[in-house]
Amino acid sequence: EDELSRSSHSNPGKSLVNGIKTNPASNSPKSSLGVPVGPPVYVDLAYIPNHCSGKNTDPEFFKRVRASYYVVSGNDAANGEPSRAVLDALLEGKSQWGENLQVTLIPTHDTEVTREWYQQTHEKQQELNIMVLASSSTVVMQDESFPACKIEF
Repeated sequence: EDELSRSSHSNPGKSLVNGIKTNPASNSPKSSLGVPVGPPVYVDLAYIPNHCSGKNTDPEFFKRVRASYYVVSGNDAANGEPSRAVLDALLEGKSQWGENLQVTLIPTHDTEVTREWYQQTHEKQQELNIMVLASSSTVVMQDESFPACKIEF
C-alpha cells in the first residue's frame, strides 16, 4: 500500500500493476493477466512460464512473445502441468500473428497431455506451421540418461 501511494503521489493518475506503471484513466486494452498491450517481441527461444501452467500464460503471451522455439517443461499432471489450455493458447495466439513463421515446440517430457494435444490438433499445427519436436537422442552422463535435442540458430 505504501509503495502504491508513493507511486500515486509522485506520478498522479498512475498506479502499479505487477510492477508496471499503468494509467487507470486510459482506455487501452489489457490482457487478462494485467499486462499492457504492446507490440510483439520476437525471440529465438522462449521458455513457457511456470512449467506450462495455465496460471500465468494465456493467448496474449503467445500473441506478444513470438518465438521460433518454445520450451514446454511441465511434468506434473496433478498440478495441471503442462496445461492443455496453454497449449491451446499457443494455437490461438499464433493464429493471430498474421505471418506464417515456423514455430517449434520442444516438450522436455513425454506426457499424456502433450501426446493427446499433439494428436487432436495436428491438422491445426500444420496449418499454423507449428512443429512439435520429439527427442530421438539420449544423453548418458555418469549414472543417468535423458532425452535431448540440439537447436541451432
